[in-house]
Amino acid sequence: MLTRHLKCHSSVKKHVCRYCGKGFNDTFDLKRHTRTHTGIRPYRCHVCAKAFTQRCSLESHLRKIHGVQQKYAYRERRAKLFVCEECGFTCAAGDEYDGHVRRLHPGTSLLRKYLGRQPAASLHFLLYPSGHYA
Repeated sequence: MLTRHLKCHSSVKKHVCRYCGKGFNDTFDLKRHTRTHTGIRPYRCHVCAKAFTQRCSLESHLRKIHGVQQKYAYRERRAKLFVCEECGFTCAAGDEYDGHVRRLHPGTSLLRKYLGRQPAASLHFLLYPSGHYA
């Protein structure tokens, strides 16, 4: 965490916002920032339906506005959400996200990024679901 934090003080910014040109050293920070331009708010309150760009903002809202305490142990990982940065579609399953991107955003770089994170054995299936090469 310290190494990641120290990167934010570097004058070289490898990841640049395509909307305003602001630079970041971490792709996560760029993604979070980009949502301020796109209006994508994937974290929705189950009580009042207000939506947020970050999970921590939703959790703070739940605690302060609705008195809902999160029951997570220290450093416990929460369930991963897959968020389409093109349209805001959000789901909890990787295969559902994959199907969404294939159907609605086949020409974007989202699919390549997602496929790059998969184990090699599953890449063949995702690229050639029928078992045949294109």
